[in-house]
Amino acid sequence: MYLKFRIIALFLLLSVTLQAVQKIPVLCYHRFGAEVTDSMTIKTSAFAEQLEWLKTHGYTVIPLDTAVQYIQGQVKSIPAKSVVITVDDGHKSVYSDMAPLVKKYKIPVTLFIYPSAIANAKYAMNWEQLHELETTKLFHAESHTYWHPNFKKEKKKLSPEEYAKFVDKQLGGAKKKLEEKTGHEIKYLAWVFGIYDDALLVDAKKSGYAAAFTIDRKHASSADNVMALGRYMVISKHTIKDFEHMVDGTEDRMIPSKKEIIAY
Repeated sequence: MYLKFRIIALFLLLSVTLQAVQKIPVLCYHRFGAEVTDSMTIKTSAFAEQLEWLKTHGYTVIPLDTAVQYIQGQVKSIPAKSVVITVDDGHKSVYSDMAPLVKKYKIPVTLFIYPSAIANAKYAMNWEQLHELETTKLFHAESHTYWHPNFKKEKKKLSPEEYAKFVDKQLGGAKKKLEEKTGHEIKYLAWVFGIYDDALLVDAKKSGYAAAFTIDRKHASSADNVMALGRYMVISKHTIKDFEHMVDGTEDRMIPSKKEIIAY
């Protein structure tokens, strides 16, 4: 009887502990504009509607760093309805279209940047614009590798030695370059196209990243590998109802198509 009581007590304790672990929705955007020009472009008006929905329904947008520290047990508590906003690639529309809304709602945003594009690609911001955004204390840059490669394709065509050097450039090289340009530590990585494997997860940790993010559509949680935390990619086809399901964790239908991921 005593043994049975202890088993029940342990089961209840485990249940309470699991329930206490808060899962955090991490949203991933790319481009913004007055009109939808491709699947990855969110109408600025739609983004404004999403931010208003979060505010109206009592959600708090928290910094990515706070979310990761909570997942790792370094921060003991966060608002009950927390959400994280990230943006990949460093498109000009972040500066021109997104920033005014971010300033209006005073929310923290993490920008996953690949440095080869900044000040080089026609679609990308320059370093001055990125610095201006970070000066607001609302935007914070992190790593999206060095030049946005497809790791699967590169692994097939390169020798093991060449691939090892390539991975080091994309992970460690990107981190070093971004730290030089931003003047702050780069702690987090977003996997390009959501591509990663067990070896890359180890490589990312060796390169000095504290956490890395995928586009696996699930809330980030301490139950996951910290080098493969989930994010929800928000694309043009998503309605406000779809957005609601992402944030509250009830969506399981809106996996992006292969065509959409390639566009990413």
